[in-house]
Amino acid sequence: MERILTRWLDIPDLRKLDVYLANNGYKAARKAYFEMTTDDIINEIKNSNLRGRGGAAFPTGVKWSFIPKESKKPVYVCVNGDESEPGTFANRYQFQNDPHGIIEGILIACRAVGSHNAYIYMRGEFTVQQRSMDAALAEARAAGYVGKDVMGSGYGVDIWTHKGAGAYICGEESALLESLEGKRGYPRNRPPFPAIVGAFGCPTVVNNIETLSNVPHIINRGAAWYKAIGPEKSPGTKLVCVSGHVNKPGLYELPMGTPMKEIIYDIGGGILGGKTLKGVIPGGSSFPVLNKEEAERAIFDFDSMRTIGSAMGSGVIIVMDNDTCMIDMLLATARFYHHESCGQCTPCREGCGWIEKIMAEMEAGQGKLEQLELLNNISDNMVGNTICVLADSIAMPVKSYVTKFRDEFEAHIRLGRCPIKTSSAQQAA
Repeated sequence: MERILTRWLDIPDLRKLDVYLANNGYKAARKAYFEMTTDDIINEIKNSNLRGRGGAAFPTGVKWSFIPKESKKPVYVCVNGDESEPGTFANRYQFQNDPHGIIEGILIACRAVGSHNAYIYMRGEFTVQQRSMDAALAEARAAGYVGKDVMGSGYGVDIWTHKGAGAYICGEESALLESLEGKRGYPRNRPPFPAIVGAFGCPTVVNNIETLSNVPHIINRGAAWYKAIGPEKSPGTKLVCVSGHVNKPGLYELPMGTPMKEIIYDIGGGILGGKTLKGVIPGGSSFPVLNKEEAERAIFDFDSMRTIGSAMGSGVIIVMDNDTCMIDMLLATARFYHHESCGQCTPCREGCGWIEKIMAEMEAGQGKLEQLELLNNISDNMVGNTICVLADSIAMPVKSYVTKFRDEFEAHIRLGRCPIKTSSAQQAA
């Protein structure tokens, strides 16, 4: 398959402006600024069926079209590069190796929605990546690709990087905007949506950096070319982060619609140590876990993953072998979300704490069978009852773990210890 988003693997030093220009760099931006109207740009992205790569999978062109035409207020473009979902590591490579590809996508988005200012919100730990982006922005400004007169078009766009402070919640777009404004990262009630009242009270587009990295290629090569890759309703390639118990963990660019079985056994090299597959976290820790049978028949694209009862999320596949303790996994997940809950909504603030407490008791051998129903009850009261979906992000995994691996939970409670670890110790003896 042709590398699109990871072409930096084939082109050394693509992060440098002269190398980027030698490989069709800023060609799409020039086309968008000098040969297309704003409606042309939006319609091309709409026709490509490009969907947001941050997890929500919302159609990108449709999101852009929500921005009011000829807004009396400034319009902002905010780029979500917070990348805090456990198991994700794609954005850091993009920032480091293809910063001009990100800048070009931003320039096109700004032109399409009438924005003159863009912010790249980066994960707080991305120090090396921010240096790479800032160096690329300095090159682009000096060469006239960013600034008051982009490529001599008379249209000005300035772009700044902004680092977060390590809060998972700021990956949620409205909490990101609050943080950008210098406030605590609390998600906002909606409506109004960011397209009407976003950054600094103005119309705002928030896109993931992987989403925007697709835009120059679509403008250069057309919507029909893009739709020919993968399923028609979920086209293009996806950066997939494969980790866990596989022989070849890493970052892969794959066509949408790739079977998960192929990702695990062929691309990922199979299960580590010759063990068998037990389960897969398919889109990040915030989505329902898949058991072996579900994982081996799953197709990795937005719509197919929904039909199997989970989600593709931000493209995270965490593989678990037969020696994985699911109580351990759910406890680690609960501990993470309890720590990262902003505490604004009572169901999330209290529910996350209760779930972690129950899971800690089970892990310590003090669990009770009735707590399994209590976990489901707590989860049911969290889903859909908070401002953002962080509560859902722990509730959905809880219900899936308890339902699909109930025998293991019950055995752990009855024994007062982990049945898998006990069995492994006996075999070793």
